Amino acid sequence: MTIDQFNFAGKKAFVRVDFNVPLDENFHITDDTRMRAALPTLKKILADGGSIIIGSHLGRPKGVTEKFSLKHILKHLDELLGVDVQFANDCMGEEAAVKAAALKPGEVLLLENLRFYAEEEGKPRGLADDATDEEKAAAKKAVKESQKEFTKKLASYADCYVNDAFGTAHRAHASTALIAKYFDKDHKMFGYLMEKEVKAVDKVLNDIHRPFTAIMGGSKVSSKIEIIENLLNKVDNLIIAGGMTYTFTKALGGRVGLSICEDDKLDLALDLLKKAKDKGVNMVLAVDAKIADSFSNEANTQFCNVNEIPDGWEGLDIGPKTEEIFANVIKSSKTILWNGPTGVFEFDNFTHGSRAVGEAIVEATKNGAFSLVGGGDSVACVNKFGLASGVSYVSTGGGALLEAIEGKILPGIAAINE
Repeated sequence: MTIDQFNFAGKKAFVRVDFNVPLDENFHITDDTRMRAALPTLKKILADGGSIIIGSHLGRPKGVTEKFSLKHILKHLDELLGVDVQFANDCMGEEAAVKAAALKPGEVLLLENLRFYAEEEGKPRGLADDATDEEKAAAKKAVKESQKEFTKKLASYADCYVNDAFGTAHRAHASTALIAKYFDKDHKMFGYLMEKEVKAVDKVLNDIHRPFTAIMGGSKVSSKIEIIENLLNKVDNLIIAGGMTYTFTKALGGRVGLSICEDDKLDLALDLLKKAKDKGVNMVLAVDAKIADSFSNEANTQFCNVNEIPDGWEGLDIGPKTEEIFANVIKSSKTILWNGPTGVFEFDNFTHGSRAVGEAIVEATKNGAFSLVGGGDSVACVNKFGLASGVSYVSTGGGALLEAIEGKILPGIAAINE
């Protein structure tokens, strides 16, 4: 069942969204991208004459925590939807059940943070550091057993289920995967955002127009091993950027000064370079860097060869020669995946490389390439530089997108397709 095929008139829909938005110290939303991304789905249900029970998490609470209460986003959600959204102070309490049962067509109920309950993630909490294996196993079993009741209760609020939370699709949590089992195939579906995410990932991995270039940033090679290895079976060019640059550089005998570097992963870097060569993949590494004498926007800076960084200095962005090399590869590509900036783009003095990559992707897209930008920092990059509208698709899923790229089956997607 697709969301366009379903008529929500008179139906109550449980919609799992990803409203895990950043809040400042005064609980003001600093980026509402994820909330706005869910609006087409929510407005379709309301336009049909349905009512909505919204479930989401916020942060990683270990129990009820004021800092992570979804009541902080309620006012902004009212404004975005144009309706007075009701709020249940406990997603499991009698209040939630009563309010859900009383919902009339066109009304919306936001449940309190689902992760206030350990059952949402299915992981035990509060175990002592010295807990025995038997105690850990017993705690895990207890949570799993109560998770069934938790999931059943959430499902009981609604007539149908809509998953529009791609950002959590890689988690087999109660509200993202397990709840779908309580609805038949005609009453569970993806929201518009999930549909677009699934199609975009499928296009970049299975409907490839060549040359296919992936730009992989990030500070650690170790966190991207499986992604890189899977991409080596698909791409023509693999651009290595961000902090990973210096692990590869040192592995090749270069001097990297104080740059971030995984000294225990040098052999791994060499192994990945060999695999790329064996598969005929063009692994593109930086040749120069913008270096700084401290990790600060106000640091003294200079450019140097990436393998000749002096002691006491660290690479915080790519240099102009590398920008040109990366841009030329990107502009000649027909399928592009960008995950991870080229440097510490949060500091304005080290944004140039990431901006150059973004602009090259926009130019390639204008010339007919399909471009997918994903991962929190890359999304923040294109938003910061005003480039989001110039790429084919900006993914809201960080970990979910990466696991999809690794070739893994995502539980939240599989649960709808079953």
